[in-house]
Amino acid sequence: MFVYKMCSRIARVSYIARRLLSETKTKKHTVAVIGAAGGIGQPLSLLLKLNPGIGELRLHDIVNIPGVAMDLSHIETASKVTHFTEKSSCAALKGGVDIIIVVAGLPRKPGMQRSDLFKANAQIIFDIAKNMAELSPEAILLIVTNPVNSVIPIACEVLKDAGKLCARRVIGVSTLDSVRAATFIAELTCCDPRDVTVPIIGGHSGNTILPLISKANPKVSIEGEKLMKLIKRIQEGGTEVVEAKAGKGSATLSTAYATSRLVFAILRAFGGESNIVECAYVKSDVHPELNYLATPLILGQNGVEKNLGIGKMSECEQKLFCELIPNLKKDIEDGEKFAKEALCNTKCEK
Repeated sequence: MFVYKMCSRIARVSYIARRLLSETKTKKHTVAVIGAAGGIGQPLSLLLKLNPGIGELRLHDIVNIPGVAMDLSHIETASKVTHFTEKSSCAALKGGVDIIIVVAGLPRKPGMQRSDLFKANAQIIFDIAKNMAELSPEAILLIVTNPVNSVIPIACEVLKDAGKLCARRVIGVSTLDSVRAATFIAELTCCDPRDVTVPIIGGHSGNTILPLISKANPKVSIEGEKLMKLIKRIQEGGTEVVEAKAGKGSATLSTAYATSRLVFAILRAFGGESNIVECAYVKSDVHPELNYLATPLILGQNGVEKNLGIGKMSECEQKLFCELIPNLKKDIEDGEKFAKEALCNTKCEK
């Protein structure tokens, strides 16, 4: 009995020591979710609540957020949940946060063009970027709100105008394209999608999304019409969900998962883990005609540590890339134009 008690005590002390050591080593971070009560915001916030690296989860929305925050606060994880209901995101960003995730805005509906989304969501991103520049300029800004191709340039222009732009910290979340590519390839090859990686370059809408199937790992042999159908399905994955939901929703759950995957990767990088690669849409000098481009990136403690670029493409991929350039270039120009006009109007009002 004595030996049993001593062993139990030793095991208990060892457990407490390991837990304290783990908690000491893991710095807790503050993450703000803007649009947390929406279709993406709620499942995303749930996933974030489960991450031990998040010490405080700040939830902002203009409706329904007190109930969402209360619901999440009952989950037995250490992260503190706070909520903010003001129209502006200022309160949620005050005092500084480590990561800002923007999922606020109008979701895509059947028949809706990207230009319709742009008109609805551009001002939202403009306002949040201005608040970030004033209150949390050192944060990493992750934008999920569509159209990502255009709103990332808006955020960068606003931050640049305020003298607060660190381009490596402004990231368009296109991770869902990587998730879909791995899933769809796994379906065709009967393998585990968790073992599949596919570089995604270009943008984050329609034919601006270019999965480099030739660089898939493990290597796959998909050619001809079958290859083009696969690429098209990855590009139109969002439409597939919108149609399946019969106009009553868009890709919310998969988007929440994909966003959490990128956030968790960044938290691992914060902790010192190296060689973490994710594809995302960022300000870029990889291609002379495109100021912004999705490419594989190495994440570090300050956001994007290294842009891995495009690399060698197959003949088919080169053709598709040339075709996407005009569309992506226009999306970028639309965002830059909106930001410059809005900044001018703001200054004139003062």
